[in-house]
Parts: sequence; structure tokens; C-alpha cells
Amino acid sequence: MRKDIDRIGNAYRKTIDDVKRSFYIFDMNIKTKLLTAAEQLFDQHGFMATSMDRLTAAADMSSRTLYKHIGGKTGLVTAVLTARDERFMQKINVNSLDELFNALAEWVRDEGARGCLFLRAYGETGGNTPEIAEVVLDHKAAFRNRLDEIVRSEVGLHHANVSALVDQILILIEGATSVSVYQGEGAISAARDAAAVLITQARS
Repeated sequence: MRKDIDRIGNAYRKTIDDVKRSFYIFDMNIKTKLLTAAEQLFDQHGFMATSMDRLTAAADMSSRTLYKHIGGKTGLVTAVLTARDERFMQKINVNSLDELFNALAEWVRDEGARGCLFLRAYGETGGNTPEIAEVVLDHKAAFRNRLDEIVRSEVGLHHANVSALVDQILILIEGATSVSVYQGEGAISAARDAAAVLITQARS
């Protein structure tokens, strides 16, 4: 009798867990669909010009569902940038400057050359929306830290001018990202060549 009760209890708990897991997967699929649609619209049309009605239509969901999963527009922008940051940082998880520029060229080729979405978000909101500003600045800090690690591996951990060198290459990359809007992937190649000159000079 006791074994039967335990077996029924275990089966019941498993059913509840399966239902919870199904709802979790369903919610994650909805959120992924929403973030994908929102990122495409923000990238193509800008943040302020993209209305919530346009977002719900593109994601094929009601405004109620959108607000349930993300909240308001600020929450949606923040979520989109956070997801993009994770994807970008995975992309540049490399070990050399040459590999980094290869990854950046692939990013421009795959994601499109419309400038840095983080800086565009910061510019459109004037840096006055704390949640968005925080995501943007955290992303830029993480990117600089990753670049610092790569540059130090190229010229030596304790190179005297490594911090200045990192900033110079960072500016080359940020500039190339903007110029790629009208020059395409070639802007990344030009930045790569300029960075190679800086690295050679630092090694000499």
C-alpha cells in the first residue's frame, strides 16, 4: 500500500515537473522570438522609430504577451542589448589580434554593417536612461577588457605602454565599425592593417 502511494506521488511530482518544464520552454521560445524580432527592427529602423505596435506585429504576438515577458520598451531594449552582448562576446572569444579581426569581419558580414547597436542605443536615448546606459557601458568595458587581454598576449603582459596601445586599437575598431556603414567589411581590413603597424612598433 505504501509503495503504491509513493509510486503515485512520484508520478504526480514528475507530471508537475514536466508541465513546469513545458511552460518554461514555451516562455523561453516566446522571449527568444520577441528578442529576435525586436533586434532586427531596432537595427534596421532605430529604437525610437520602432513602435510597440510594430514590434508586436513583427513578433506575431499581443501587446499583453510582450509586456508579460519583457515589460515596457526600456526593458525590451535592455533585453535585446544584453542578448546581443552575450552573442558578441562569444564571437570574440579568441586568442590573437588577427583572430579578433577575423571575428569582427565575420560579425559585420553576418550581422550587417549598420554601426554599433550599443552606441546607437546610447545616442538615441542621450545616455539618460539608466538601464540602457548601464548595459551599453558594461558591454564597452567588457570589450575593452577582452581587447586588453589579447593585446597583452601580443606584446607582453607588462609592456610599458600597453594601456595606451589598447585604447589606440579600440578606437581603430570603433571607427571601423562606423565606417563599415558605407565601406562595408573593407573598413575592418583597414583597421586590421593599422593595428598591425601599432603592434609591430610596440614590439620593436
